[in-house]
Amino acid sequence: MHNIIAGRFTLQDQADIALAELQKAGFPRDALAAFYLNPNGQHDLYPIGGDAESSAGARHSGSGAAKGGGVGAVVGAVAGAAATPVIGPAGIAIGAGLGAYTGSLVGAVSSTDKQSDVDEQTGEPSFAQPDVTERAAGVLVAVRVSEDTRQTAIDTLTRLGAEDVEEAEGELRDGHWYDFDPHAVVRRV
Repeated sequence: MHNIIAGRFTLQDQADIALAELQKAGFPRDALAAFYLNPNGQHDLYPIGGDAESSAGARHSGSGAAKGGGVGAVVGAVAGAAATPVIGPAGIAIGAGLGAYTGSLVGAVSSTDKQSDVDEQTGEPSFAQPDVTERAAGVLVAVRVSEDTRQTAIDTLTRLGAEDVEEAEGELRDGHWYDFDPHAVVRRV
């Protein structure tokens, strides 16, 4: 594992200048890497695209659908029973089926909306700001450092206008950060 300092630039030209300046500061070319970091949600980590196997907001929609379906079936059966003199005994089954269907849709949608505003660990409403440890999109310039060269890398990237200068551990060699994880917790410096 290597110690890595990385900074994000908005423009490719800025990243190119940073790479040149880091080389002038004594970092070998194979200890440097630069690549475009996609916006969150667009890292294409799964075969069908995206960053996550499932939508966080839809995680609990199944239980909402089950609850809504149960309530809807009861309400529909009662309505069907009331209509039995008009349409016959099939009214109970038809009412229960329509009620269950409608209730499951309403339950799934309402639980999806609620879950997006609920902290998954506590179950309490969440008013927190978005996690500031996520990486923003841009050109990431990374440099392999030692204890002796760490501050030089930080100073160079900062002086050149890098945003979100961070520290990480990983495998950076031959100009590639091989085990880069776009979801890793970011340690700002």
